[in-house]
Amino acid sequence: MTAMQDREKAFEAKFAKDEELRFRAEARRNKLLGLWAAQLLGKSDAEAYAKEVVAADFEEAGHEDVVRKVKADFDAAGIAKSEDDIRLQMVELLGVAIDQLQKD
Repeated sequence: MTAMQDREKAFEAKFAKDEELRFRAEARRNKLLGLWAAQLLGKSDAEAYAKEVVAADFEEAGHEDVVRKVKADFDAAGIAKSEDDIRLQMVELLGVAIDQLQKD
């Protein structure tokens, strides 16, 4: 195997690892967002609601499907949170999720 092939394989392995970490961090962030939202919504089963939020992320590419789900639930419950409030919470929780994954 040539040095170039070795470098290519190493690059591909790093890319795959980085993508897996990104996926895990976003899934953890969505779970944390669901737990946060469940508390505001007064949900008795916060874990079940958090799973709904995580599942909402598979509807389309990007995180807007999660924002829409949480926003719709807030609106239905009369909770005054904007989409920007939810996005800000997502940014903050992504940092928390990354920290948690690094400690695992």
